Amino acid sequence: MKGIQVEPEVDLQIDLNVTSYIPDEYIADANQKIEIYQNIALCQNEENIQNVIDEIIDRFGNMPAELENLIAISRIKYLAKQLKISKIASKNANRKTAIVFTFEPNQFELDITEIVKKYGNKIKFSAGIKPMITLEIGTDNERQILNDVTEFLMM
Repeated sequence: MKGIQVEPEVDLQIDLNVTSYIPDEYIADANQKIEIYQNIALCQNEENIQNVIDEIIDRFGNMPAELENLIAISRIKYLAKQLKISKIASKNANRKTAIVFTFEPNQFELDITEIVKKYGNKIKFSAGIKPMITLEIGTDNERQILNDVTEFLMM
């Protein structure tokens, strides 16, 4: 259309050390499983996510941890896109988990002062064409990793 500038969507890659899928014991039918995967993939805000959660619980009962993780990753995805993050990846060093957030070139718009105030020495910045922030999580607990990543993205 004329006169309307459309921002290109960030191509986001998420590589976290968490188990996220729909177990066969929870949804055995392949078509239903594909439908749920598609519904989760289409979530673009919290309302979409809540609607999908409600639908899943109504149809199949309480969700297993792996599916809860998958939905948490969907939440992380839409939050990260808003911040122009192109990659979120786990990094393990010296038995400690850290998460690296890589931003699109020239798109870093976070308040560094607030980040440092909140996270102190758990955070490291790397300037460059694609700026990066490394957040030390310090645990390999999947739920804690997802919660910490989500909390960081909501700053």
